[in-house]
Order: sequence, then C-alpha cells, then structure tokens
Amino acid sequence: MITHIALFKLKDGIERSSPSVVEAEKFARAVGSHVPELVDWRVGWNMVDRDISYDFAVIGVLPDLAALEKYQANAFHQESVQKWREISDWVVADLEDS
Repeated sequence: MITHIALFKLKDGIERSSPSVVEAEKFARAVGSHVPELVDWRVGWNMVDRDISYDFAVIGVLPDLAALEKYQANAFHQESVQKWREISDWVVADLEDS
C-alpha cells in the first residue's frame, strides 16, 4: 500500500473564504469519488495555526505504485491540481506502508 500525502500552503494574500479556494477545496474533496484507484481519501483544513504549519492536506491510500501513477494522470485529479497551483504552494510525500 502507498499513502500519498500533499500539504498545501495558501499564497500570501489568499484567504480560505476566497472563491478560488472554495472551488479548489470542492475539487479536492471530490477527487476520492473520481479516482477509482484510491482505497481511501481524506482531506481537511489544518486546525492549529503555527509558523511551520500548512493550511490544507489531502491523504490518499492506493494499493501500489501503478495505482499511484494512474491517480497522478487522472483527468479530474489534474484539474484539481491546477486549481491548487493557482492559489498555493505544496509538498508531497508518498509512503510505502509495510
């Protein structure tokens, strides 16, 4: 199993209530129902504000690397990525579960 984690930090001057952020969140939440390879999909806003914190996170579980590649190429996922690219910077980690 692969656990895919992406952490998003909103760009300076962009607020959670901004229409572009609301739209990006909507897409992020829907990825789980548009990517059949995902075994589990969780998303949410960070609850604690710290200097080193990111604002929003997605966590997906996939059965293997082939499924991760399909997830990355999925058209709906790519549309979601584009929406986040406009409003945030992010980091990604893909963990192999043992």
